[in-house]
Amino acid sequence: MSSIGNARSAANNEKRTTATSAARPRVLSRVDVKDRSDPGGDVLPQDSASNVGHHRAPSSTHGGGGFNKRRSQKIQLTTKDTLHFRTRSPVKLSAGHDAIDKMSSAQEAARSVSQITDGHIPLLKKGKEALLLWRPQVTLITHTTAPLAARISTPPLASLIPQSLESEPLKEMSPDRQEHVILEDLLFVLMGYEGQYIRFIESYNPSVEKDRLTGPGYRILPGLDPSLRDLATTMLRTATHYSAIEAFVEVQSREEFGAINHALCASMRKLLKEHLVLVAQLEHQLLSNASFTLHVLHLHTLPNSHIMLQLYTLAQEILRKNSLLEDDLDDSVDDFDDVDNILEQLREGGDLAPGSMTKKVCKGGNVLRLLTERLSFMSGDPSARALLQTLLRDASQPYMAMLNEWLHHGGIRDPHAEFLVKEQKSIKREKLEEDYTDEYWEKRYTIRDSDVPTQLEGVKDRVLLAGKYLNVVRECGGVDVSKEVKDVPKSFDDPRFLDNVNGAYAHANSSLLKLLLTTHALPARLRSLKHYFFLDRSDFFTYFLDLSASELKKPSKGVNVSKLQSLLDLVLRQPGTVAAQDPFKEDVKVQMNDVGLTKFLMSVVSVRGIDQDAPDESLDRHRTPATQPSTEEDSNMTGFEALEFKFSVPFPLSLVISSKTVLRYQILFRYLLSMRHVEGLLVNSWEDHNKILSWTHRSSNPKLEMWKRRAWTLRARMLVFVQQCTYYCTAEVIEPNWHTLMARVNGDDKSGRDGSQHLNRTVDELMEDHVDFLDTCLKQCMLMNSRLLRIHSKIMSVCQMFANYTSNLSRMIFSADSDLAGSKAAEDYLLSQSSSKHVPDGLRSYDPTRLAKIEDNMDKYEDNFNKHLRILLDALDYYAATETVALSRLCAQLSTASETGAEAGLRRAFG
Repeated sequence: MSSIGNARSAANNEKRTTATSAARPRVLSRVDVKDRSDPGGDVLPQDSASNVGHHRAPSSTHGGGGFNKRRSQKIQLTTKDTLHFRTRSPVKLSAGHDAIDKMSSAQEAARSVSQITDGHIPLLKKGKEALLLWRPQVTLITHTTAPLAARISTPPLASLIPQSLESEPLKEMSPDRQEHVILEDLLFVLMGYEGQYIRFIESYNPSVEKDRLTGPGYRILPGLDPSLRDLATTMLRTATHYSAIEAFVEVQSREEFGAINHALCASMRKLLKEHLVLVAQLEHQLLSNASFTLHVLHLHTLPNSHIMLQLYTLAQEILRKNSLLEDDLDDSVDDFDDVDNILEQLREGGDLAPGSMTKKVCKGGNVLRLLTERLSFMSGDPSARALLQTLLRDASQPYMAMLNEWLHHGGIRDPHAEFLVKEQKSIKREKLEEDYTDEYWEKRYTIRDSDVPTQLEGVKDRVLLAGKYLNVVRECGGVDVSKEVKDVPKSFDDPRFLDNVNGAYAHANSSLLKLLLTTHALPARLRSLKHYFFLDRSDFFTYFLDLSASELKKPSKGVNVSKLQSLLDLVLRQPGTVAAQDPFKEDVKVQMNDVGLTKFLMSVVSVRGIDQDAPDESLDRHRTPATQPSTEEDSNMTGFEALEFKFSVPFPLSLVISSKTVLRYQILFRYLLSMRHVEGLLVNSWEDHNKILSWTHRSSNPKLEMWKRRAWTLRARMLVFVQQCTYYCTAEVIEPNWHTLMARVNGDDKSGRDGSQHLNRTVDELMEDHVDFLDTCLKQCMLMNSRLLRIHSKIMSVCQMFANYTSNLSRMIFSADSDLAGSKAAEDYLLSQSSSKHVPDGLRSYDPTRLAKIEDNMDKYEDNFNKHLRILLDALDYYAATETVALSRLCAQLSTASETGAEAGLRRAFG
């Protein structure tokens, strides 16, 4: 057992002092000699091992005449006392056999003298041979990521010691001696080592990490007094807790467990050091105080045992969450569900090693939440509450450092991924300059919902927004990162904790609002968007359509975009227009869309919805011909149907005017442009009806005149329909909602009084107001309802086809009218409209069957228009009552276009 202590001394560098006093002379007085005389007259010097077995002869008696004479003589005895303190590890092995022989001889001699002194007969053992076989060695363990972890191998188990080196059995000792050796063993056991009589249980293996984290079980060798055994067993639980906590600190100090666990382990290490100080003080009491008993030791360790129990319970709960005590196979499946984290790990150069994704790690906010829950659970125990408050205070300091850096500088210093805000480093600002999207705002910084501490659960959104706002301001040069923030809370128990979060949130919000509204002129940008996309004061756009009409009539694939861009630049710089004074006219670009508006909206509304998290993928899928081959309908689109504007904005305005919002602007622009184009076709048709001879000539054929009136009436109804839809969308939907938006942006209340309410609003509210404005316009313009969108698209197609049809009818009417057929005026007109100098004979001569054909076509146009208009009015009436009230105004306005000519005449007559 002494060799066990030898290995333990090499591991811990803690041993007791061994001293052998030199021989010193001692003079015994007469009284001493008398007191030490036995009944037979023998004198035994006290504490003299060298005089054992030597008896002095009794005094001689001289008699004469019955008189006994005793002679007194002063005797001086010189004794040699050997003072011996037994060490825990008297045997020190060396490489040479000579050293082993010397130490073995010294060991046997010392043990023999000790046993003789205690009154025991020494047992002759083959100590030399046993020491040669028992050679425990100490080795160095390889480095781990825990900087303060022990690098010395564990001592060999006491069960492996040779029988010849075993200590004296307990059953052969007296109760006092049993208590003394158990006290010595307990002091070593409380430091995590085995004693001579208190050893690890057989199932414990110190080389297995799971056993060390669970803690060793101890067993006491048989022969101990039952009362001593019960008392010692009670204190062995504290030894188990200490060893488990020591192993926990070494494991959780590794790099992968994060800074919060490291701070928690540092706090626990302080408590373990206090425990060792207590053990050293108890050892001093054992050596210096004769009244120090096992019961006194138990009383001294009671407060510390409660601390060790609380630490042990906390450590075991953290280890269970880390799956270090049990094999949790379900966690490995759940980890692969987080696709974003896997992709982010691959982007940063990581790999999906078999062990890297199998277990979850309890770190960061989870550790702080666990400490808070235990603090709430143990609130009735004052000592446990004080201990857990200390641990929470120490463990939260690194987290508070990260929180203050995020709140006051907008940066994240989180090498172990334990902060509640996660940063996607693959989404960078450089990508916004090329193709601005809202991924930078929505996906670059997100909340780890499972890692939020309890103290931040109520303000996690504010924490996220404060850092996001400040991060944007910092990237624009508005935050001095080098400036150190002072007088901020360092832990969660600071009473200024919530005030710090709220104050940082208010400062970041006001800074970003000022940057957007003042420095980057967001209201002016929004007004510029209204001019270009909503055709507000669109004198420049009318001029642009006139100049580019010949190019826009071509199929969308054959349109020269560069030519259109040159024409647009020319128009925007035209003096006297609204756009000429616009400082942002350089940001407007022309582009052609490959997908029809109705098809795109039907796919978005019916399948995905425009408010999904990633509409950009669907937009790119529709816009890219390589991924989505164009159908025949898309290939037949003209430039008018494919034309759209692109508006470029710099950072940070791209956060408010994001890809989602620009997409909505483009949808509304194409919708208004389509109605504007059909209106232009119908107006051109009206001009033809008023200046071309075939329409203005009053024919002698009453059927032809009736047919003309029918065509004029249908054209007027279609024009009313298109104009009323355009008026409704612009004057009754976009304009009121636009004023509401600008009032909120500028901080004006409903009564129009200018105030400072915008300082109390957030950037996210501003962004939501912008998106809500566009969504309201889309919904009230019938673009978010698939049924209304389909019906409206059919009516617009009928109107466009009819406008094109009536322009071609101008030549056919000449052959259908007997008065004009073959006349000089008809021939002159036909020659002017023909590209060649020859007029077909079919158009020169009178054809009585042509009137029947055009009447049949007119019937079809009227039936289609009336049918779809009635369906549209019924649908508008229904959805106005169930979903959108604003549609009732459009329903009332379009009712005039549904009336026939006779009904309109009767209404005017009896008006």
